Amino acid sequence: MRRLFAASIGMVALALAVWGVAGTTAQSPTALVITGAQVADGTGTPLRTANVRVVGDTIVSVGAEAPQSGDQVVDGRGLVLAPGFIDVHNHSTDGLATDPAAATQVAQGITTVLVGPDGSSPEDIGAYLAARRAAPSTVNVATLVGHATVRTQVMGDDYRRVARPDEVTRMAALVDAGMKAGAFGLSSGLEYVVGSYAATDEVVALAKAAAQHKGVYISHIRDEADVVMDAVKETIAIGERAGIPAQITHIKLGTVGVWGKAGEVVALVEAARARGVDVTADAYPYLAWQSNLKVLVPNKQYKDPASVKEALDDVGGGKNIQFTRLARYPQYQGKRLSEAAAAEGLSEIDFFIRIADDEVGIIGHTMAEPDLKTFYQQPWVMVASDGGVNNNHPRGAGTFPRVLGRFVREQRWLALEEAIRKMTSFPADRLGLADRGRIAVGKKADLVLFDAAAIVDQSTFEAPRALPVGVRSVWVNGAPVWRDGAVTAARPGRALTR
Repeated sequence: MRRLFAASIGMVALALAVWGVAGTTAQSPTALVITGAQVADGTGTPLRTANVRVVGDTIVSVGAEAPQSGDQVVDGRGLVLAPGFIDVHNHSTDGLATDPAAATQVAQGITTVLVGPDGSSPEDIGAYLAARRAAPSTVNVATLVGHATVRTQVMGDDYRRVARPDEVTRMAALVDAGMKAGAFGLSSGLEYVVGSYAATDEVVALAKAAAQHKGVYISHIRDEADVVMDAVKETIAIGERAGIPAQITHIKLGTVGVWGKAGEVVALVEAARARGVDVTADAYPYLAWQSNLKVLVPNKQYKDPASVKEALDDVGGGKNIQFTRLARYPQYQGKRLSEAAAAEGLSEIDFFIRIADDEVGIIGHTMAEPDLKTFYQQPWVMVASDGGVNNNHPRGAGTFPRVLGRFVREQRWLALEEAIRKMTSFPADRLGLADRGRIAVGKKADLVLFDAAAIVDQSTFEAPRALPVGVRSVWVNGAPVWRDGAVTAARPGRALTR
């Protein structure tokens, strides 16, 4: 009897203990609670003081709820809490494998990157996403299908012509397969060599394939210089004909002859939007672009002195062209074309022709600030970096803090809440990321806590990977990835699909 009584008491005690633990877990789960921050919810509405509670990877409350016993508490007083920034033009396609910490990305508050831009993407989208799941990084990653990628897959080295109808059909099938594997849309780089030979009809056909899966079309348009207006019109036409949301990526006016014409570009886009065409844009906050040397000569006559002279005149001369990659002359990396030519005892034209067949990376310092300001103040222009890990342009490490520090705080181009909208809910909505881009109950806990009075970029053209200041903490899917000025050991980034 004594043994039976003791056993009964033990069973009751065990049941009470189990019930107590379960009850506590259900009512007061251990959580991350960020208290007292000024919350920018991502929609553009005014900041408000609130406590944000996160359980696992999800936001479970936003309001006045106090932390509970056992919660991890982060004091957000005096700081701004925003959704993690979503970079819709990012060149970390390969970099996330070699540098999964991605310090230059998370240090500026980026929590999701969209790769595969400018027409260049992984050939096998499914395999790429599987690899990112198997070896996650600090950030979430999504991808586009690249037009130039599928064009090369179908046409091989014979791409310097208009594609035949059967080839377009095969390209469209590859786009369809990529979308089924999880891509978010189609990218193009119509100014670059492979894409430049494509007829508009070809791109429309591929965009239609992406549209069947509710994708987006994001384009490095056919020209960002003297014929930029025609290129903008083509992008609008592709979106309209294919029935797909279209985006002009890194919108700019990149040569002296079109400086001051941002208003004309805005008028073209707004006229299209007024008649129902879903067209938007993104922009990076710098007056210099990064590409390859050949992009300077639209007619592709890279060794014709007259063509080269016209190209250099368009950008204000070789003093505005800076080398980022020049394998045959490594001593000139970081130098201007004018400096290299002088050192070699050549004219700028002759030095250009000498290196025309090399793989040469450049930065073009050829944009005007009033045009950039005009673009950034349009509600349909979002923030994007055109950077990525290990990038040799300062935008790779500084884009988002630069907007918040220089364009919001110092120059007052934008309100803080509007700038954050351009970095969060706007790109999330564009891509169809329903569970990200906002601070709201049920959304994924991609969050950035920063000091609005201190945040700013520190990267320069001489030190392009210098990290910004002012970002205190970053969480991806509820896990801390940036804290106390350093990347943590967590690698919670996910491969995202539509």
